[in-house]
Amino acid sequence: MVRTEFYDDPDAPEPNRLVVAASAVVTDGEGRILLQRRADNGLYALPGGTMDLGESLPGTAVREVREETGLDVEITGLVGTYTDPRHVISYSDGEVRQQFNVCFTARITGGTLRMSDESTDLRFVAPEDVEDLPMHHTQQLRLHHFLENRATPYLG
Repeated sequence: MVRTEFYDDPDAPEPNRLVVAASAVVTDGEGRILLQRRADNGLYALPGGTMDLGESLPGTAVREVREETGLDVEITGLVGTYTDPRHVISYSDGEVRQQFNVCFTARITGGTLRMSDESTDLRFVAPEDVEDLPMHHTQQLRLHHFLENRATPYLG
């Protein structure tokens, strides 16, 4: 399935769903950030995905990191909430979502780094190199908020 992201675009399709999702900024011992290159749009992003019924939002982030990267993580904090209605995500099956993502911080507790069918690349990236990767600016925003070491989470 193909995914296209729009931001503040008058030609964006109208959303027809609101889906709760979680993502995580996972760092290694050197402070590098784990990013995946998404198979559905070719852009780098934080690991994350849709919350399932019977799951907590932090549990969603843990599960999605495991499914997409092979790593086990523990949630350590909150980067922020991202619900800007100007960010619309369209899928080739006709679903059009308004963004709704809660982004956590996480540390690695185990597992082995491996790609899933949702990714074409996984890598740990030094903070100063993040902006060199093809990435939607809403992902960049989450990373900027993380790197600012905010005293309080972003609420937007």
